[in-house]
Amino acid sequence: MPKMKSNRGAMKRFKVTGTGKVKRFKAGKSHILTKKNRKRKRNLRTATLISASDERRVNQMIA
Repeated sequence: MPKMKSNRGAMKRFKVTGTGKVKRFKAGKSHILTKKNRKRKRNLRTATLISASDERRVNQMIA
């Protein structure tokens, strides 16, 4: 049986932190930025952790 392949799209979107948690970037920062206020765009810049319910699924994709 061959090895399982990692999901290449997921590998580009998620990063594993030193403690093993999975980091993601927020959506909605690529276009139509004129109607979004400054505070909203600033908050979209920061990375966040994935939700606990998605953690198992994402770990399978990037493993």
